Amino acid sequence: MRFGALRPNFPAAATCSQGVLAISRMSVAELPQVPVRAPRLTPRLTLRPYAAADAEAFFTVIDQNRERLLAAFPSRVAAVTTLADARQVLLAYHQDWQTRRLFVFGIWHTASGAYLGDISLKPAWTRAVTAEIGYYLSAQAEGQGYAQEALAAAVAFGFEPPIQATRLDIRCYANNPRSCAVAEKVGFRRLPARPRLWPLRTPEIHYYSLAPRA
Repeated sequence: MRFGALRPNFPAAATCSQGVLAISRMSVAELPQVPVRAPRLTPRLTLRPYAAADAEAFFTVIDQNRERLLAAFPSRVAAVTTLADARQVLLAYHQDWQTRRLFVFGIWHTASGAYLGDISLKPAWTRAVTAEIGYYLSAQAEGQGYAQEALAAAVAFGFEPPIQATRLDIRCYANNPRSCAVAEKVGFRRLPARPRLWPLRTPEIHYYSLAPRA
């Protein structure tokens, strides 16, 4: 079974029934400081930003799971076809972190050191900051609760300073119940269905949202 929440969208203008809503975006000077590139630990996992030395493990998981990842992460699969590609992608992730465009964590099993997959947060730097989360695991890592642990850690990262998001979002294909279940177990609330603006041959998408506790 395919597993993973859809890769984060890069935000465009928000819309409503009356038209396009104005979004008050932060200037560069107003952006919060860059988050420290430090590991985040769960009972069984280590989440950390990628280093150059992780390229081989990163490539291997994508290469061995191409068919499973293609629907939810088409750009990632297309971009990483060789080990050299993997090195370039990890370099781009480092640059994305420094510019606050995208925060990507690799997921490792702490005890064994095995690389399991990754999870990312794409912030929208509006006055009320939001961020979308996407994640995937290798086939061998499924069904052991790792995704729930990793997602809980990513949620904490998104709500804590310096990001301090007012809302976190996840999108999952409706025919990917495992990924939907992970979001719900961590506390994400499923939102009402949206109009189908894409071809009907594609699966329905479920939208989830989570706000910080008061």
